[in-house]
Amino acid sequence: MAVLAVEGVGWQALVEDAGRPGFADVGLGSAGYADTASADLANRLVGNRHGSALVEALFGGLAVRARGAALVAATGAPCPVLVRGEDGRMRGAAMYEVIDLRDGDRLELGSPSVGLRSYLAVRGGIDVEPVLGSRSRDTLAGVGPAPLAPGDLLPIGGNDAEWPSVDAVPWPGWTSGGEVVLDAVRGPRDDWFEPAAMAWLGAGTFTVSSQADRIGVRLTSAQPLTRRERGELPSEGAELGSVQVPPDGHPILFLADHPVTGGYPVAAVLTRASIARAAQLVPGQQVRLRLLPAPPLP
Repeated sequence: MAVLAVEGVGWQALVEDAGRPGFADVGLGSAGYADTASADLANRLVGNRHGSALVEALFGGLAVRARGAALVAATGAPCPVLVRGEDGRMRGAAMYEVIDLRDGDRLELGSPSVGLRSYLAVRGGIDVEPVLGSRSRDTLAGVGPAPLAPGDLLPIGGNDAEWPSVDAVPWPGWTSGGEVVLDAVRGPRDDWFEPAAMAWLGAGTFTVSSQADRIGVRLTSAQPLTRRERGELPSEGAELGSVQVPPDGHPILFLADHPVTGGYPVAAVLTRASIARAAQLVPGQQVRLRLLPAPPLP
């Protein structure tokens, strides 16, 4: 059976799949890919089924060696890709293309030029032991496969799906170093804030703080959001993409490993596409929220 031997992990490398929904009643979130759009694309490039497990690398540094032939693709935060054979010869490779690894080839991901998380998919998926039906690491709960370390062996599963129909796709083209605009729907607790605060949430510029991980991204601003309601909420369910505002008035964007409950009011919720983009925010980056009207009730 072919495997990927882990030889480097950089800041952090995790096995992630589409997550483990259905355990919120026992306090466990679904976890899964932080940037779903990039992970789904990586799986499609190698012909994997939706939700297949892959490797999520934080700010590059991932290095794996193929033990047996493997078909891989890297997406997400764009970074240099180096493939070196056992004879020491290098071969051309790039992000967003299908890469054919021969037995003994070593693949390395460098540091991204923009964004934070890169994804490496292998045809057949990473076939580690699932926990509660998922191969995802939940960094908040400490559930799922342990963070990768040099020396780990990642078994490659079988795949009877169709072979890839393309060998490369264009990079989606995030803005590089400029302001990022995230779409969000107002509510459910927007009435807890002063009208001026909600106006600022939808028009002001925020900065990504150093407090950013798979749980959430804290934004700071020269104008903290002020509340109209002075009390505190009892804990209530928290959704992926929630824009939760603690008493200091600086919003937190909930990502894949967010807590399933929270006691601070949620002023807005990011759209699905914007959740994926938020997972690529880098500390120091400027962010603006574009507030959309809530959809009408059925």
